[in-house]
Amino acid sequence: MVTVRTVETKADLQAFIELPFVLNAGNPNWVPPLRMMVRDTLDRKKNPFYEQAVTVEFLAEMEGRVVGRLCVIDSASYKIHTGTQTGFFGFLESVDDPRVTRTLFRLAEDWATGRGLDRLVGPFSLNMMGEVGLLVEGFDRDPSMLMPYNAPHYEALVLDAGYAKAMDLLAYKVTRDTINRGHIEKAETLLQKRYPTITVRPVNLRDFKREARIIGDIFNRAWARNWGFAPLSENEFAHLAADLKLLIDPTFAHVAEDNGVPVAFNISIPNLNPILKKMQGSLFPTGIFRLLWERRKVRELRVALMGVVPEYQGRGIDQLVVLPTLRAGWDNGYQAAEMSWLLETNTPMVNVAEKVGGFLDKRYRVFEKPLVAR
Repeated sequence: MVTVRTVETKADLQAFIELPFVLNAGNPNWVPPLRMMVRDTLDRKKNPFYEQAVTVEFLAEMEGRVVGRLCVIDSASYKIHTGTQTGFFGFLESVDDPRVTRTLFRLAEDWATGRGLDRLVGPFSLNMMGEVGLLVEGFDRDPSMLMPYNAPHYEALVLDAGYAKAMDLLAYKVTRDTINRGHIEKAETLLQKRYPTITVRPVNLRDFKREARIIGDIFNRAWARNWGFAPLSENEFAHLAADLKLLIDPTFAHVAEDNGVPVAFNISIPNLNPILKKMQGSLFPTGIFRLLWERRKVRELRVALMGVVPEYQGRGIDQLVVLPTLRAGWDNGYQAAEMSWLLETNTPMVNVAEKVGGFLDKRYRVFEKPLVAR
């Protein structure tokens, strides 16, 4: 028999955080998250996401052993932005047993319909700025920084619970062997001639609070009509930026300005996952030293966050702001860069990824299900 309870106590929360460490033990491609970061994400007092959202977390047990978990999210920001009653699920972990996931989803859906939600979409942990989607292609390769990883059985479990594909997210990889430097140099020259008033500068870490406001404004405007998007509050973006600042190297993060007015940005971060894998989810007591020491050896990037304000979209400005990162990666001895994630419907960016020498490396899938109150 499967029993499910909501996360209420510190012990429950600890079990919720520890479950993926148990289920993925021995999986060579799984990268343990930092427990302190997961705890921070779920902290209703510290994470400003909860200023406009309500969540509930479930734990499933069989024979006294925790075997599954699930979080359900009711985001006021998303409902207002889209005019829908859509909710989300995330943090899905389960043994390969449909009895567990059926029970988790049934209770999650009852909670959602009780709040007036009529559809669940996921996994989103907690929103588009977290880990999104289930891995459905590329199980034999490690994920890039801040990207999810799961075993192959999860898709069947989600489908069994009555969910269907909503959208695929694509991860393109470009390596020193595949990069098309000729296209990059030609495209940069062409775009600079076409838009002589647009300049690209590195992100300013010395005044990062101001920079974060600029990037947050561009992001909300750029993504306003994108699938799955809800605008981030200033507090949310400041919270995100505080974490990103620790990862950003200005060599690989840029803002494009037209006559001094910011119109686009790109933030690429080093792929620290090979180091995090060795740390096994703990930053202390020695993990911090390993991270600082081995970070210098990292030779792979993730092109993680990008946006172009609507008035400048469709003009190639996305290339203008991302190509310097790829060129700098080559010049600084980096071996690869992952461009992730890209909506499968984002044809312009998929074309850019392929033109610079990228190839489809992993595919992630988001699922959805209409809800009917029982």
